[in-house]
Amino acid sequence: MMKVDEFDYQLPPELIAQFPAPKRDTSRLMVINRENGQIEHTFFLHIENYFKAGDILVVNDTKVIPARILGYKETGGKVEVLLLKPLNNVECSKEKKIWEALINCSKKPREGSWLFFSSDLQAQVIHQKERGIWHVQLKYEGDLNEILEQIGKTPLPPYIKRKNSDQDFIDRRYYQTIFAKKAGSVAAPTAGLHFTEALINRLRKKGVEILSVTLDVGGGTFQPVRVKNIEEHQMHPEFYEIDPETRKKILQAIKRGERVIAVGSTSVRVIETIRQKNVPLRGYTNLFIYPGYKFNSIKGLITNFHLPRSTLLMLVSAFAGKELILRAYQEAIAKKYRFYSYGDAMFII
Repeated sequence: MMKVDEFDYQLPPELIAQFPAPKRDTSRLMVINRENGQIEHTFFLHIENYFKAGDILVVNDTKVIPARILGYKETGGKVEVLLLKPLNNVECSKEKKIWEALINCSKKPREGSWLFFSSDLQAQVIHQKERGIWHVQLKYEGDLNEILEQIGKTPLPPYIKRKNSDQDFIDRRYYQTIFAKKAGSVAAPTAGLHFTEALINRLRKKGVEILSVTLDVGGGTFQPVRVKNIEEHQMHPEFYEIDPETRKKILQAIKRGERVIAVGSTSVRVIETIRQKNVPLRGYTNLFIYPGYKFNSIKGLITNFHLPRSTLLMLVSAFAGKELILRAYQEAIAKKYRFYSYGDAMFII
């Protein structure tokens, strides 16, 4: 069995990017060649030099919702809630406005108690599920997305620190890709943060086709891998969607042997999911990709530098080889690349 410890590395804290680059495409770019193991260093705005006519670039068009809401318990104590997803199954119907959520407060809330966020939004605590996830029933009138736009905050990963809530305006703008259209994520598909409209236009002029899929990044992205053996880990199901024409184009390109290049692990997981037989065009996927997985679709992957022991690091290791990736990470540390969500990028070809 493969151990989670095999994907550990030491990162100096000062290399964890706390803010985005001044301009999206000015982040640094490490280019890794899987065939010969060579590593190049450049900037993201030059990534077009590694594309050719006929390539297909697959991006994730999910949109981050301001799902982090601050409020008070019945006792008056402060509480922070991260809304993860509405439940739409037999146990909890969407009409009842029941959501999965993470709750952060000094003392665990009592089941049945109320949480107050604004005059427009309250929530009743139903019960706690596994892994610290709660079910809460929201009480509101009108459009929830509009309410969250007014009172919600950007749900940043825990390694990004903000001294005050006034800085949320930065993240509202930059913790969202230019492809974002369909609201539903609690975290950004960060590999897409480096793209600009100008860069996309240059790629199109070069003959690269840009296709969009959707995968809503869920609460699992904030959860650590708690098992020792990788094979025992269970991914949280995440909603995906792809239109028939896009699926057809991707599958035809794969069959012809053309280069399909995925932007981020989320796009990879959608592509690999819809390649399976009898899989619907929309649904939930818990596909876990780690070394030993056989890729038969993508020829390139644009990604960020990921946390130690994370499923994202395991996915890129499956694509490029664990030894090559860990060597590349050590070189990135030596050259002081910026890591994680707001950090620099890697292009594996």
